Amino acid sequence: MVHLQNGSYYGVHSSSYNQDFFLGIPFAQPPLGELRFTNPQSLNQSWANAVPATQYAKECVGYGGDQIGYEVSEDCLYLNVIRPSGYENQDLPVAVWIHGGGFYQGGTPDRRYNLSFIVENSVQIGKPIIGVSIAYRLNAWGFLNSNEVKGSGQTNIGLRDQRLALHWIQENIKAFGGAPEKVAIWGESAGAASVGFQLTAYNGRDDKLFRAGIMESGNPVAYGALNGTDFYQPLFDRVVSAAGCSDASDKLDCLRHVPFATLNRVLNNTNISTSWNPAVDGDFIQRYTSIQLAEGDFVKVPIISGANSDEGTAFSPQGINTTADFQYWLQ
Repeated sequence: MVHLQNGSYYGVHSSSYNQDFFLGIPFAQPPLGELRFTNPQSLNQSWANAVPATQYAKECVGYGGDQIGYEVSEDCLYLNVIRPSGYENQDLPVAVWIHGGGFYQGGTPDRRYNLSFIVENSVQIGKPIIGVSIAYRLNAWGFLNSNEVKGSGQTNIGLRDQRLALHWIQENIKAFGGAPEKVAIWGESAGAASVGFQLTAYNGRDDKLFRAGIMESGNPVAYGALNGTDFYQPLFDRVVSAAGCSDASDKLDCLRHVPFATLNRVLNNTNISTSWNPAVDGDFIQRYTSIQLAEGDFVKVPIISGANSDEGTAFSPQGINTTADFQYWLQ
């Protein structure tokens, strides 16, 4: 049982790992209805009785192989805390995992990244940590862009989701036995790029949300070329047209009221579905990050940056055992 600012949660104990799991904890209001395509909003309610945190929430809506086998939903802004048992009242370091997936797929329930292994190893070497994995909106749901979107200030909302989760961790992780001043953010691929974007957010403003960053096979420099509205406006216009909002006076507001099934079908278009990425908006990403890094405009914390070995095998066909198999694949 943990007692947080908004209320109490009870998790589940894993005897296999000797860990306590607190799964599917909301860190923001559900981004539904009027909050679709809107910057994340902090929780605005509390409760008296303890509620369960025993199952992963649904993944954010994405369009890729990493989504196969997992339920998805617009209501997806949740995080998970993995704690080694017996460390409830200690100030443990905290590793915050930001999943990858090209900003168009992936999620925290992914069994490859459930954090139990890394937390278990931290205990085995005598340096226990708490693991936290956070969700964020993907694809156009999290990175819709156009002149209309930029004018409303609702840009890069997937990165802003991450930012709000980091604020939530600062406010609540102590209740789990974690030290808010010992947070490291850590990610792979688009997750690594996300770490970089948090380092350079608001021109490198240090909000004291983390003390270290780890980037595996990714960085904030070349991701999607940080295209601007000249690139995204035609895509946005196609979405608006396909969703039936072309004649609306407020096209962004119209998109917020399109039924999920309809908009999901529009966005799950092979010519649109993987096109949305972080962009220079003059706010969260104020300038090209290559310039920011060169001029020292980033949070000054220890950083580990590198590339994972044999990572390309994840994109290769599986089960090729003969020359005939290989030739068939080439065709």
